[in-house]
Amino acid sequence: MNITLNEEVLKDNNTAAAYNRDHFRNSGTLVINVMSSPGAGKTTLLEATVRELSNRYRIGVIEGDLATEMDADRIRAVGAQAVQINTHGGCHLDARMVAKTLPEFQMDELDLLFIENVGNLVCPSGYDLGQHHKIAVLSIPEGNDKIPKYPTMFMRTELVLLNKIDLLPYLDFSVEQALKDLEAIQPKSALMPISARTNEGMEQWYAWIDNAYRAMKEA
Repeated sequence: MNITLNEEVLKDNNTAAAYNRDHFRNSGTLVINVMSSPGAGKTTLLEATVRELSNRYRIGVIEGDLATEMDADRIRAVGAQAVQINTHGGCHLDARMVAKTLPEFQMDELDLLFIENVGNLVCPSGYDLGQHHKIAVLSIPEGNDKIPKYPTMFMRTELVLLNKIDLLPYLDFSVEQALKDLEAIQPKSALMPISARTNEGMEQWYAWIDNAYRAMKEA
C-alpha cells in the first residue's frame, strides 16, 4: 500500500512538472534547480549571480524554505524578483508548489529562473520541478564524506559547484578525492570549484549559464 501511495504522489508531481516544463518552453526561460544542504551557500551564490548577470539577463528566483522570507529578501535586495515558498516543515519543493508561483512572474519577461530548493541532501533530488538543469552546491566545510554518503543527490545532478574554496587552506578537504567520488557516482557530472564570497572561479559558473541558455534557445 505504501508503494502505491508513493507512486501516486510522484505521478501527480510529474504531471505538474510537465505543465511547468511546457510553461518554461513557451516563455523561453532557462530554469535551474539549485540544491544543497543548509548553509552550503546557495543564496550567496545567487546574490553574486544576480549582481553579475542582471546586465544581460532578466532574472527571477523562487526561494524554498521551511519558514521566513529571509532569503527572498536577500535576492530582492540585489535587484531580482523573488517569490518565497514556505513548506512549513516539508523537506523539498515539488512541482505543484512551483506551478502555483508562476503567475507571480511575468514569465515572458524572464530569461533565467533559479529555483533555490530547501536545504537538504536527500529529498529534493527525487522531485522533478520541470527545470532544464539540476545542480548541487557542496561546500568545503561539509567535508569529503557527503558525495559518497548521499549518492542519490549527486547521481541526479549534472554539475556540482564546490563552494567556499577560499577555506581550503584552513580545513581538511581534498578536491582530488571529491572529483574521484563524483566520477564514481556520476561520471557525466562536472565539479566546479568556486567561492561565491570572493568570486574565485565564478567566471566558469557564469560561462556555464551562458552555454546552457544558448543551448536552450537553439534547441
